[in-house]
Amino acid sequence: MSVNTSEVSPVPSLFSPISLGKIELANRVVMAPLTRVRAGASGIPGDLMAEYYGQRASVGLIISEGTYPDHASQGWVGAPGIATDEQAAGWRKVTEAVHAAGGRIFLQIMHAGRATHPDINGGRRILAPSAIAIDAKTFTPQGEQPFALPEAMTTAEVRAAVEDHVAAARRAVDAGADGVEIHSANGYLNHQFLAPGANQRTDEYGGSPQNRARFVVEVVTAVAQAVGAERVGLRISPEIVLSDVFETDRDDVLATYGALLDQLRPLGLAYLSVLHGEPGGELVQELRRHFDGKLIVNNGFAGQTTREDALQLIEDDHADAVVVGRSLIANPDLVERWQNGHPENEPRPELFYAPGAEGYTDYPFLQAA
Repeated sequence: MSVNTSEVSPVPSLFSPISLGKIELANRVVMAPLTRVRAGASGIPGDLMAEYYGQRASVGLIISEGTYPDHASQGWVGAPGIATDEQAAGWRKVTEAVHAAGGRIFLQIMHAGRATHPDINGGRRILAPSAIAIDAKTFTPQGEQPFALPEAMTTAEVRAAVEDHVAAARRAVDAGADGVEIHSANGYLNHQFLAPGANQRTDEYGGSPQNRARFVVEVVTAVAQAVGAERVGLRISPEIVLSDVFETDRDDVLATYGALLDQLRPLGLAYLSVLHGEPGGELVQELRRHFDGKLIVNNGFAGQTTREDALQLIEDDHADAVVVGRSLIANPDLVERWQNGHPENEPRPELFYAPGAEGYTDYPFLQAA
């Protein structure tokens, strides 16, 4: 039997355009939200950060590093904020640099919850779903110290955290961001609500999978109403163990994240971003069906995402776009390198979290190599 080839949909390429919400992307390479600690004590992005993000604008979409919505939620020294007008003005420099270079950028809103310390957040209260400390140490200006015991949030404080996300999203969009990503992964506040070990509440925000998903549902819904669902992405990391967030029961994970995505599906969000070691595996693809929208994936912390990894994920239809981290730190022109088979610069991990331009904006472009 002959096949009418005009009716066969072409397999998308990593380098083909795609729409996320109403945002048109030139390709399907997405820059991961990468902690780089260059915002100083003020949390205000400066010219150096604008240069760094502008250099990488040839990717389809940049997701900014985690950015705190209020001062108490700052998770580490040197993190940028979006809690004040001054911080928003700093982000405007970044978005203008990205747009001038033809790029697109979403700002990631990240509340650390219990994953901070009074010496990091200016001595402010540390709030979390439950009064359970992380059994580990964190780096502070006074050196390495144990995480502090957080206070369990009251219902009023839970609702205030929702409003903090909304205010941060409005500031981000007003500062020129194409959208925002709600960080609900990697052991931070939103993830703490989702995980049974970190969330032992007995009210409407704890207990059942449906209740543990409630806070994230409320945050994402409120932000979508404020800035438009087509400008909102959600990041999750089911089964990733970070900061004492353990999700070891696959049935509970499916129930919790299934309930989350079933409730968010009608909103029509720009995308779902999933960090997982098996992006093409059963769990991630099942959650994709619950979400029923654009999926972008990151293979977690198992290793550096290679060109071959990214190409295969798109060709196998395991994702609509691929999130890339370390390769983009070292190669601001990574898309050109990958598209034309050029060699890559090697990352310098010892400078990932150092101040200044070295190991940040000084990686060579192809024409300078």
